Amino acid sequence: MSGVLSTVDQRTKLVGENRLELLLFSLNGRQLYAINVFKVQEVLKLPPLTKLPGSHHKISGVATLRGESVPVIDLRSAIGFRSMQAEEEQNLIVTEYNRSVQGFLVGQVRNIVNTAWTEIQPPPKTAGRANYLTAITQIEDDGVNKIVEIIDVEKVLAEIVDYDTRISDDVLDQDVAPKLAGRSILVVDDSSTARNQVKGTLSQLGLNIIECSDGLEALTLLQHWRDEGRNVAEDLLMMITDAEMPEMDGYKLTHEVRNDPALKDLYITLNTSLSGSFNDAMSEKVGCDKFISKFQPDLLVEIAQDRLRHILEV
Repeated sequence: MSGVLSTVDQRTKLVGENRLELLLFSLNGRQLYAINVFKVQEVLKLPPLTKLPGSHHKISGVATLRGESVPVIDLRSAIGFRSMQAEEEQNLIVTEYNRSVQGFLVGQVRNIVNTAWTEIQPPPKTAGRANYLTAITQIEDDGVNKIVEIIDVEKVLAEIVDYDTRISDDVLDQDVAPKLAGRSILVVDDSSTARNQVKGTLSQLGLNIIECSDGLEALTLLQHWRDEGRNVAEDLLMMITDAEMPEMDGYKLTHEVRNDPALKDLYITLNTSLSGSFNDAMSEKVGCDKFISKFQPDLLVEIAQDRLRHILEV
C-alpha cells in the first residue's frame, strides 16, 4: 500500500503544467472515485479507531498515526450512501485540506492515473446540485472505458466542520472597508462550496462577486471583456482563483493572463486548499500576487483592503 505514493514528491512537478494525478478508489460497488494525489499524505489499511462521544455522525472515530490524532471520515456515508461495514475491505486515505489533516475511510484503493486538466469535465447537469462531485473523467480499465467521479472534498468537509464566514471586528479598516462596496471580484473555483465561502465573506463588505467554475471559463470571460474594450485590471479589484480546476488549473490561468498585454495587470490571488512552500514557489513562478490557504475569511478581507489601499494611493 505504501508503494502507491512512493514518488509523490515527483508528482508535484505536474502542477503548473495543467496536469494532475488522481488516486482511484472504490466506495460502493464498481464505481470508481478519485481525489488529487497532491492532497494525499499516505494510504494505509484502516488502523484501530477510537470512538469520540458526541462527534459528527459521519466521523467513524480517531486514528493515532505517529502520535498524532487524525479524525476519520466515512466517505461513503458522507456522500449519501450507507456506512462502510466491518466485513468490507477498508482502507484509509490520509489527506491535508484547508490547513488540517484528516483521513477518509474508503474501500479498495486502486492505482494512480496521470491525466490532463483538459480531460477533466464538470459533473453532468443531470447530477443535480446535491451531488458531491467537482468533476468527472474517463479512464481505460482492462480495456473498458470507465467513468471516474472526482469527489468535492471541500463540500464534504463543510458539512462536518463549521466554516465561519464572520469577519473579525479588528480586521476591518473603517477608512477603507466602506469604499469596497460596489467594486467587483472574480472568484474562480470548481467547488460551489468554496465559491460560496468566499462570496459569503466578501459580500458582507458590499463587494460584487462574479463566479466562474473553472480556469477556462474565467479566461474566456476575461478575454470577452478585453475584446469589448474594457480595462479589466481597473474594472476588477482582483481575481481570486483556486489551483485545481477542470479544463484549466489556476496556475495555467494565471500564466495566460500574465502573457496577455491587455490583462497582465490584473491582481491575482491564489486561494487553495493546497498548502506548503511549494505553492508559494509556484505562485511566484506563474505571477500570482498573493497566495493564501483556504479557508481564512479575515485574510481574504485583509487582502481586499490592501489591494484597495494600493489603488487609492496610486
